Amino acid sequence: MLTSHRKQAILAALQRDGQVVAKVLAEAFDVSEDTVRRDLRELAAEGLLQRVHGGALPSSPAAGDFVQRQQISVDAKSAIARAAASLISSGQVVILDGGTTCVQLAGQLPETLRATVVTHSPSVAVALVDHPGVEVVMIGGRLFKHSIVTVGAAAIEAIGHIRADIYFMGVTGVHASEGLSTGDLEEAYVKRALVARAAEVVVLASAEKLNAASPYVIAEATAATTLVVDGDTPEAVTDPFAKLGIAILRA
Repeated sequence: MLTSHRKQAILAALQRDGQVVAKVLAEAFDVSEDTVRRDLRELAAEGLLQRVHGGALPSSPAAGDFVQRQQISVDAKSAIARAAASLISSGQVVILDGGTTCVQLAGQLPETLRATVVTHSPSVAVALVDHPGVEVVMIGGRLFKHSIVTVGAAAIEAIGHIRADIYFMGVTGVHASEGLSTGDLEEAYVKRALVARAAEVVVLASAEKLNAASPYVIAEATAATTLVVDGDTPEAVTDPFAKLGIAILRA
């Protein structure tokens, strides 16, 4: 089988099964595992998949910059934001992550809500400027322009002084065994620090993020207490998360 045909077959299997295993592919193609791993490396370099131990997962299309991500799953993100907003109660300290869905969530907060929102996203902070009952606490640090969030040692130091009721996390990859992931190392560290400072962690996951992976792991999937997904998401996709004890909220 030609290399190009093998790669097409790998991508077809990935689309069909949601993951591929190098050993299984090698047996199916009657080639060495080294050959398959080379194919996977080349496909990963083209951004067509994300390599994981023993094989590969779909690469998240949500790994683009903020402007690009605003064009992905617009209606689904709006519905997810509305459902997530319903989880917030007056008097709570709420962490809103960076990301397009969290900006929409900020816009969905009812005017009657009285709460404190902590965020490292200038976009979220600006979206709440005119909210009459929400106090906004900005986490400072170096501005990571790709995602329009602050990162770095100063941000992590500030996070250590927060004790929040609930953290709404934006991710680019959500997988039951490979965990929660994102496309930037410093963002992953900041998100991990935020997880440690919240009593509940709610992960906002539109369809393109489910069963996909990005290069930098934030935490195991079980770090999430709730997963908010689009209402049309098949149970076959959400069942592995439910079996881990994660609550599933359909928008």
